[in-house]
Amino acid sequence: MNNWQRILSVARRELRIIRNRPLYFMGSIGVIAFCAIFYLTFLDKGLPDNIPIGIVDEDYSSTSRNFCQQLDATQLGKVVHYDSYAAAREDMTSGKIAAVCVIPEGMNEDIQASRQPKITFYVNGLYFVNGALAWKDLLTMVNLTNGAVQRQVLRARGYNDARIMGMIRPIDIDTHQIGNVTTNYNYYLSGVLLPGTLEMIIILVLIYSLGAELKFGTSRHLMNTSGHSIVTALAGKLLVWTLVFAAIGFVIIMLLYHWLHFPLAGSIFNMFIAMFLLVISSEAVAIFILEMLPVPRLALSIGALYSVLGLSLSGFTLPLEAMPPYIQGLAAAFPLRHYYLFHVQEVVFGAGFAGWWKEVIWMLVFLFVPLTGLIRLKNAYIHQNYPKE
Repeated sequence: MNNWQRILSVARRELRIIRNRPLYFMGSIGVIAFCAIFYLTFLDKGLPDNIPIGIVDEDYSSTSRNFCQQLDATQLGKVVHYDSYAAAREDMTSGKIAAVCVIPEGMNEDIQASRQPKITFYVNGLYFVNGALAWKDLLTMVNLTNGAVQRQVLRARGYNDARIMGMIRPIDIDTHQIGNVTTNYNYYLSGVLLPGTLEMIIILVLIYSLGAELKFGTSRHLMNTSGHSIVTALAGKLLVWTLVFAAIGFVIIMLLYHWLHFPLAGSIFNMFIAMFLLVISSEAVAIFILEMLPVPRLALSIGALYSVLGLSLSGFTLPLEAMPPYIQGLAAAFPLRHYYLFHVQEVVFGAGFAGWWKEVIWMLVFLFVPLTGLIRLKNAYIHQNYPKE
């Protein structure tokens, strides 16, 4: 029996194991399907709307009522009226509303007398997205109200609208949001969250698949099937799992950039390359973790921790440049970081090979990491001298 036949024998053995253990199906296809449905439906509107904002109107003037009506008419905000600040604060601390706006008594009179009334905001920063959007909506409405008041005053003085706008807003801002014109959270988050979830699934499922040989005492049978070659044993197992994970990854790319029409400045075929590199580099990390710690329970714990850190250090939620320098260096040890940089160059800028070739090299480097522990894993498979639980 030549080496290719042994690889196919190991692959057939792995397929029998997968068929007999539904956990593999649920842990790979089932989990990623659930996450895809959850993320894409949870963020289907692109941006949260009707965020409850408490209003305590102590002025009861036409100006304050107009302010409340305009705030309620925005897409983001939904006004909830309160008679007192204490009641509004209680609802905000309990999470029922995202912010409180207190309109002071005599605001309209102060405006008419050219005095500066103070509108007070209280924003619940515990819920970051809701709090930030509520703050943005309130600030926008205050600025618009301020401009409307100034316009009325200047009109009364006889100025024309062109001169009024030049005085109210001397500098006009022309904003271009590259790659996400509508500020759609779904485009920004799901494009990296789903590949990041897949990376976590790859690492955990592959660690479990390789560690189960030790846990259930079947590693010697695996070595006999592979002709006592650890490379052949891993090649047979990875032949199956690479096809499975690559197929899942390609479906994710098709789902995002073809069926759901997420913005893509470059080529979808280049994103297939990025996804395949993410799959094989994540598999290499999983093998290395089990090599260094051939105890399934502990290896799974380390794999889970590594995967979560990969999501944090990829840079798609908090820019890596804002992190401490020693943390920035650690980010290179996570395949998802390089996938994210590839994603930015291809999806946002459409830079092509010139933009992401360095990330390809980084992800290929991960393939050499498991070579450092092959003998250690082979000895563990043969001697089975590590704790099984």
